[in-house]
Amino acid sequence: MVALSEIQALLGDPRFNWSDPAPWIELEREFGVEFPADFREIVNAYGSIVINGQLYLEHPAGHLLHSLGGTIREDLEFWRAGDMAGFLPAPVGASPGELMPVASAMTGEWVFLRVPDGPSSPWRVVVQELDSPAHTLYEMTFSEWLLAYLKGEDVTVCSRNLAPDRPFWEFMS
Repeated sequence: MVALSEIQALLGDPRFNWSDPAPWIELEREFGVEFPADFREIVNAYGSIVINGQLYLEHPAGHLLHSLGGTIREDLEFWRAGDMAGFLPAPVGASPGELMPVASAMTGEWVFLRVPDGPSSPWRVVVQELDSPAHTLYEMTFSEWLLAYLKGEDVTVCSRNLAPDRPFWEFMS
């Protein structure tokens, strides 16, 4: 698994550095799933941010203007709507094999974590392009996928044109 230090080397130092597990416990209790450790570590380090003016990541702390829990609830409702479900390779939700929406991009992509089929199975990333019925399953952890994105690799959401010098982030406003 990719270490947070590899993300920081490209993205820069985080300034959120959240350590209270309470928002995650509440979120995981609500959805009945424990989010992957690498995803939690990155979001705890950076908070609710926009990467390269494109990719939106949110933290579950309820006092934030942009909270992961509220966004997941809205996105689950959106993707469960009759005509949207056909755009995905699996249903949305927290059961094994289902897709949990965890990030989005201003360029029309949604990033999902695929809930593992069993306790020893890894989490994977699925990216859906909203402007087409295309989706891609990445046999990567979230941290591996984010590192590939930060390096400018093609992981459906592409940063090369938005961050030509180096990746950057800012808190959501």
